[in-house]
Amino acid sequence: MAEDITAAVGAVVNADWNVRTGTVVPTTDTITLKNGAVEVDAVYLYADMANSSGLARDFAPKTAAKVIRAYLDATCRVIKFRGGQIRSFDGDRVMAIFMGAAKNSDAARCALNINYVVRKIVRPALEDRLTSLKTKGFELRHCVGVASGTALIVRGGVRNEDNDLVSIGRPPNVAAKLSDVRAWPYATYITSDVFARLREEVKYVDPGKPDKKLMWDGPRTEDAGGAPVKVYRSSFWWKP
Repeated sequence: MAEDITAAVGAVVNADWNVRTGTVVPTTDTITLKNGAVEVDAVYLYADMANSSGLARDFAPKTAAKVIRAYLDATCRVIKFRGGQIRSFDGDRVMAIFMGAAKNSDAARCALNINYVVRKIVRPALEDRLTSLKTKGFELRHCVGVASGTALIVRGGVRNEDNDLVSIGRPPNVAAKLSDVRAWPYATYITSDVFARLREEVKYVDPGKPDKKLMWDGPRTEDAGGAPVKVYRSSFWWKP
C-alpha cells in the first residue's frame, strides 16, 4: 500500500494540468481524473444549518436526521429553482455554483429565498411535528455565504466511483467561511464584489422609488480563513 500511494502521489505531483476555461458548471464526466481541470468565473454559495452539534447531542438520531434532511431538501429545491448547480454536501451544509450573466443576483436572491423557506416553511413544519424541538429550546437557524471570482475545479479521489469534484480558490473558501458566521437574525452574507454586481431588484426594497431601502447592511469586515473580507449582510427574506 505504501508503494502504491508513493507512486500515485508522484503521478499527481509530476503531471502538468490540462486546464480549460469553462462556460458552464462542470460535472465529473467532463473532467478527466488524471490531470484535467476547469477554470471558471463563478459565484459560490454555501448554505449551512446552525447548531447541528447541539441537535446531535440533545435529540434522538431519527429526530436530528429529520431536521437536517428537511433543511437540505428545502435548500436544494431553492438552489435548483434559482439555476444553481449543486456540487457537494458536507453534513448539514450544501455548496452550489452559479454561472451566467446574472450569476451574482441569482445567487443573492437564492440566499434570500432560502431564508424565507427556513423561517416560514421548514421551521414551523418541524416544530409542529417534532414537539421535542420546542420543548428543549431548539430553533432552526442557518447562514448562507456567497462569494464570486475565479476558481479551479478538479476531480479528487481514485478511479471508479471514489472521486468527486473539488473547487480550489478564494471564492469557494470565502463562501464556506461566511456560512459559518453566527449573528442572527442576519442569515445572508455576500462579498462586496457580489454586492457591486447586484441588480436593483436584489439590492433594494421597492427599487426605482426615491425612498428605496437597501436590503443589505454594510460594508463590514468579516474574517474568512484568517484574512479580512469586506461583506454585506442581510436579515431580509424573499418568498421564492
